[in-house]
Order: sequence, then C-alpha cells, then structure tokens
Amino acid sequence: QVQLVESGGGLVQAGESLRLSCAASGITFSRRGMGWYRQAPGKQRELVASITGGGSTNYADSVKGRFTISRDNAKNTVYLEMHSLKPEDTAVYYCNVKLPTIVGLTDYWGQGTQVTVSS
Repeated sequence: QVQLVESGGGLVQAGESLRLSCAASGITFSRRGMGWYRQAPGKQRELVASITGGGSTNYADSVKGRFTISRDNAKNTVYLEMHSLKPEDTAVYYCNVKLPTIVGLTDYWGQGTQVTVSS
C-alpha cells in the first residue's frame, strides 16, 4: 500500500525558510520520481518541483533559485527546502508519486501540509 506522509509546514514570515519532508512507503523509492505540488485557495494544484530517481530536478519558474528538492533514498524521503518565502507561496503542499498501473500512470498523494507566509 502506497503511503506518502508530509511534514514540516507551518506559519512563517516573508523572507523566512521552511523544510518540508515526505516519507514514502509501499514503493521502490529509489526508482521513482517524486514531486511536490501546491494548491492555494481558489487555484488549481500546480507542480512546484520534481526529482527523478537519478536525482535530476525540475522547478516551477516561480520558485527557481529559492526552493530546492532533494531525496534521501536510504530514508525513503524527499525534501523541499524553501527559502525567501513570499506570501504567494502560501498553499497546501502535497507530495506526489506517479506509478504505472494497468490503466496507465496513477497519481498518489499525501495528505498535504499547510504553508502560510505572512507579509
């Protein structure tokens, strides 16, 4: 059974930093690309950052230079380091993995962790 458990969200002031963690189980973690998405109130969920099994990374333009995604395969954990946070970064952040199934790729999500940035 696939489980993704996020932690590390909270309330911070603009300019501060946070580190999110996502602990995965039920998957062969080292072989899977992982992603962080976010969803702000009234907006669609959007990709923030992703990392392949080999460690290649990709970022949304809005977070480039401020956020860093990384993974620790020994701990089955993916991280999102967030620096210079802005009020517009306020959202629920979700961990994601896409797994092949008989119907194609299926998205698995964590429960989300709230990040609130005050101005």
